[in-house]
Order: sequence, then structure tokens, then C-alpha cells
Amino acid sequence: MSVNVSNVVVKTAAGSDQSLGAYAGKVLLIVNVASRCGFTKQYSGLQALQDKYGAEGLCVLGFPCNDFGAQEPGTLDEIKSFCSTTYGASFELFDKVHASGSTTEPYTTLNTTEPAGDVAWNFEKFLVGKDGTVINRFKSGVAPEDAELTSAIEAALKA
Repeated sequence: MSVNVSNVVVKTAAGSDQSLGAYAGKVLLIVNVASRCGFTKQYSGLQALQDKYGAEGLCVLGFPCNDFGAQEPGTLDEIKSFCSTTYGASFELFDKVHASGSTTEPYTTLNTTEPAGDVAWNFEKFLVGKDGTVINRFKSGVAPEDAELTSAIEAALKA
């Protein structure tokens, strides 16, 4: 069964509701991010993907998450400041979420993507096609610049 996020409503950084359906026609890379994780350096790679493919229709969407090792304890303003000053990251950040256990959207829906189950750690990535269907799920160890991920993004952009 394919999972579609078009009807999923998430909270923006400003606290308002945002439907992921508003991104129809765009390829999404949804990532649960954390500022104090061994994978935090992936922020720069995620920004590089946004810079390289944004004009073609890629939107990197970051969802700060404190579920794993309490590695994202800051406020949203602290997180945004850290990301921009430390990594030059300017891709869209949303309100903090829960990606495991008692999940919040978009993870309540995303975690049904095969292989189904809760996100295992920070910086797990979900690639979503232009029609809102989840194409693939990449574990934290798959870096933004890995060929496995970049070739999947390029294929999704051409689809």
C-alpha cells in the first residue's frame, strides 16, 4: 500500500496549520532534525540538496524532534538560529514533532511507509513524489550527498 501525505496537516514554525497538499507538484524530502546529534552535520548536506534541486521543485522540510537522546531540547527560535548560523541552513523548518511512540504528523502517516514502524533516529528521510506519495524511506546513515538518495531525488523530479 502506498502512503500519501497530501491530506496530512502539520504545524508551521509560526504555529499555524499547513497541509502538505499545498506542496503538490513539488518533490519533498521530509527529515526529522536535531541540533545535538552525531548526524547534525547533515544540515549542510540537506541545504546543499535544497540549493541544487530547489529550482527544479525539491523542498527540504525539517521537523525538529527531541525523541532520540533528547538531542533537540531548544526552542524553535534557538533551533532556527543554530541551523542558519552554524550550517547556513535556510530550508523550511516546522514545529517540533514526535517521530516515535505517541507520534504527531507528519510521522503518524509517514511511519506507515514500508518498512513500517517508528522512525529509528534523527535525520531519517522520507522522499515524497509530486503527487504526495511516499517514494522511499532512508535511514539516518544515508547522508544527503549519497548517490542512493540523490539519484532517487533526480528520478522523482523527472517523474
